[in-house]
Amino acid sequence: MSLKTLSLTVLLFLNLWLSGIRSPASASELQEQPKKIAVVGAGIGGTAAAFYLRQEFGAGVKIDVFESGTVGGRLATVKMGDHEYESGGLRIHPLNLHLKHFVEKIGIPPRKNVASKMAIFDGKELVFEESDWFIINFFRMLWRFGFNLLRMQMWVETVLDKFMRIYQYQQYGYAFTTVERLLHAMGGDSFLTLINQTLEETMMSEGFSQTFLNDMVSPITRVSFGQSVRIHGFVGALSLTGADSAMWAVDGGNKRLCLGLLYHSKSELIPATVTSVGIEVRPSKKGPTTSFYKVNYVGESGSAHDLYDIVVIATPLHQGKSDITFSGFSPPLPSHYPGRYHQTVSTLVNGVLNVSYLGSTKLASDFTVSEVLTKESKDSVIHSLASLDPVHIPQGYSRPPASHSKVWRVSSPHPLSREQLQNIFTSWDSVSETRWLAYPAYRPPHRKTPPFILHNRLYYLSAVDWAASTMEMSAISARNVALLAHHRWHQQGTKIDQEDLHTRMRGEL
Repeated sequence: MSLKTLSLTVLLFLNLWLSGIRSPASASELQEQPKKIAVVGAGIGGTAAAFYLRQEFGAGVKIDVFESGTVGGRLATVKMGDHEYESGGLRIHPLNLHLKHFVEKIGIPPRKNVASKMAIFDGKELVFEESDWFIINFFRMLWRFGFNLLRMQMWVETVLDKFMRIYQYQQYGYAFTTVERLLHAMGGDSFLTLINQTLEETMMSEGFSQTFLNDMVSPITRVSFGQSVRIHGFVGALSLTGADSAMWAVDGGNKRLCLGLLYHSKSELIPATVTSVGIEVRPSKKGPTTSFYKVNYVGESGSAHDLYDIVVIATPLHQGKSDITFSGFSPPLPSHYPGRYHQTVSTLVNGVLNVSYLGSTKLASDFTVSEVLTKESKDSVIHSLASLDPVHIPQGYSRPPASHSKVWRVSSPHPLSREQLQNIFTSWDSVSETRWLAYPAYRPPHRKTPPFILHNRLYYLSAVDWAASTMEMSAISARNVALLAHHRWHQQGTKIDQEDLHTRMRGEL
């Protein structure tokens, strides 16, 4: 990380911390606030939306969060033996400032770091394996990739420098009505270009070789999003940030972020499935009629409904992800938008690794690799293989060697057969399989994404997934939607779809 990026990070984080992202004082001074807000979905996006909506609208509004499953969504853990392990989102980047702020606000520590070693598998053998010694790794990388790896880090850093602008925009209360406008505020036309061409096209135009893309970049995109270098350039660049050695996680499991945000938002969790959203018009004491959103849902006690001033949909409106219907809207709102979500299967196995599956001739007791990335090939049936540590690292913990039974996480495009498990492991005690539709299939050219505003006071947070489906992007979208809801409720449009922040700042100075 360069000094320039580091200093920018420190300054922005201090600004975010000291200002509480943005003071809600102006909101509390306004006379009329919404009485009830509904958030559909209690993943990182939905719980962050509840947190920011509370910040924008103050203590008087009632916020209900609907969740049919468990709080956390794709941030989930599985208990195996005496410990819990991550089955969903694993790592957080050091420049994810919203998630950093959440950890500080909630008061939970980062998880203790356990040193790890990486290798790359081509389906038959390990074509690269890290050493315990930095200098050896450096020369191995230099021998295999030349200076491509350093150049890649520099290229990713230029993307991150632009990405960081969104925090300044949001600190000053700016919001955007579409994903494209939000991306343009970050990186101008260059970011719109990134989402309209593949990562492969982008990096080859920057002078990277096809060999480097196949041998290093593709394994990273496969472990990050379960897809190849033919994903679009923006999500590809974000996937490459995962190569940062300073990645971290939350002690006790990343889902604690969602639980903490829900608590701090003082929202009511409603364990129910939302089936439909409609419009209901009722007479007002002041004379004119008032419109509300009627949210119909099914919970343990059966079917019910409630009326809300504002509704935020924080679950993807796509086939296989949601069955919410919309009634009474003109023009009609679709229940499902075009595009599909890509399946990734996460299989946790408490067992003994068969190191010969990876083409290694070492004894299992000498095999110290903890994470295996895979090249795209007909021989690779998995995306990645990683030795997992518990979500809480106990005192004196050390990762067991491969010759001992321990928990491995296998990511694959399809469920693993018993025969495939027998190839990868010599034995196992337990297996837990989770099928995730976590990420869209990122295939450029980029189709126009759904808007953040579906109707007057109906917002769609998960539209951002089509730029990149990450924890931090969900938090950015949550902040954006909360600002949109606040500004539009109070008819304050001067900070919507504007990119004049730096002009205003110079004027204020």
